Amino acid sequence: MATRKPKGLGRGLDALLGADGPAIEALGKSTDADALPSVLKVDALRAGQYQPRTRMDEGALNELADSIRSQGIMQPILVRPLAGKDAGKYEIIAGERRYRAARIAGLTEVPVLVREVPNESAAVMALIENIQREDLNPLEEAHGVRRLLDEFGLTHEQAAQAIGRSRSATSNLLRLLNLAEPVQTMLLAGDIDMGHARALLSLDAANQILLANEVIAKRLSVRETEKLVSRALDEAEGKPARTQRRPVALSGDAKRLEEALSDHLGTRVSLKLGAKNKGQLMIDFHGWDHLNSLLERQGLSGLIEN
Repeated sequence: MATRKPKGLGRGLDALLGADGPAIEALGKSTDADALPSVLKVDALRAGQYQPRTRMDEGALNELADSIRSQGIMQPILVRPLAGKDAGKYEIIAGERRYRAARIAGLTEVPVLVREVPNESAAVMALIENIQREDLNPLEEAHGVRRLLDEFGLTHEQAAQAIGRSRSATSNLLRLLNLAEPVQTMLLAGDIDMGHARALLSLDAANQILLANEVIAKRLSVRETEKLVSRALDEAEGKPARTQRRPVALSGDAKRLEEALSDHLGTRVSLKLGAKNKGQLMIDFHGWDHLNSLLERQGLSGLIEN
């Protein structure tokens, strides 16, 4: 799968923790920093309820454990104190991989940073910390954003700002939750990536599963997947194949241009030429998801909001 590029998180975890004034008030802070522990017993920590990761690579955890054995934990684990029957225990907000690796490494104590934070801030901070790690699966990220919307009543715009994404990018993430369950499993396992998944969203559940399996079996690229989806939609609508629809009047150069544009965009492109070198350029799309994908690939993702 392709490596995901770093994202510009305007209010990343470090910025949130180091903020002054009202911003830090929203995240919570201690009124008596000297009274807070900087080291805690591993057994006093509890997994975070807002951890967006649904799986952690055992091999990577063991590698991290080896690093911790030789160098220790370089960055404290961010935690918040629990109350009630769990008083004296601490919930992990950010750093669960370090916590798990520390247990594997045999550590009994770990460095911590304790913060009093409400649930909403804990959820946002956990999501941001994992996004910054670069390897958070897009489906896991989508579930994290969905929790911000459903559990805390954030709008799409507020959720997008919280994780440092555009609203359109956040909407595209959330659409992944509309994939058929087996296709979601393929995405979570890394068998397909987000580009494949977004192309498949134009199909019904049964065809999503069918074509996703074909994508994996044939190792299709995103562009090849988009062409496959386009053909499937045309067949469902009873449209003739592109080779049967090609205008007879097109010159050889025009035909080659039409074909090149179709290959470049991954969807049918038709040229209609008229008198005085005038004409029409028509690009087929199958729903807003497909159109947004086409625009995004041309650097025009901000033109529409779904």
